[in-house]
Amino acid sequence: MKHLVIIAIAGALGAISRYGLVSWVDDKNFPWGTMTVNVLGSFLMGLAFVLIVEKGVVPEDIKPFVMTGFLGAFTTFSAFSLDAWQLLDRGEFLTAVAYVTGSVVICIVALFMGVLLARTAI
Repeated sequence: MKHLVIIAIAGALGAISRYGLVSWVDDKNFPWGTMTVNVLGSFLMGLAFVLIVEKGVVPEDIKPFVMTGFLGAFTTFSAFSLDAWQLLDRGEFLTAVAYVTGSVVICIVALFMGVLLARTAI
């Protein structure tokens, strides 16, 4: 239960941070805000992974707060990026390509289907 509360608090902070950064950076001609949080979140996920998981420089107890809670709410793209990198790091190139391509294409198709369903149902 303790981890759930920690993740919830960190998630709220991540979501608020995302909203603030996107509001500050966004442009009507290009989604700079979303791109900024995705790139920054991916960079921070990489740092957190090495410092917490690989090197143990930061206590393991902070992993749920930083990686799942804050960065998970700041941008789920950071988790997607870490998954893709881990596949590549293990030498699973084809699986990584399938994961990245499939995730992007399937998610865009799913969004398209959701839009179509909502537009035709309402």
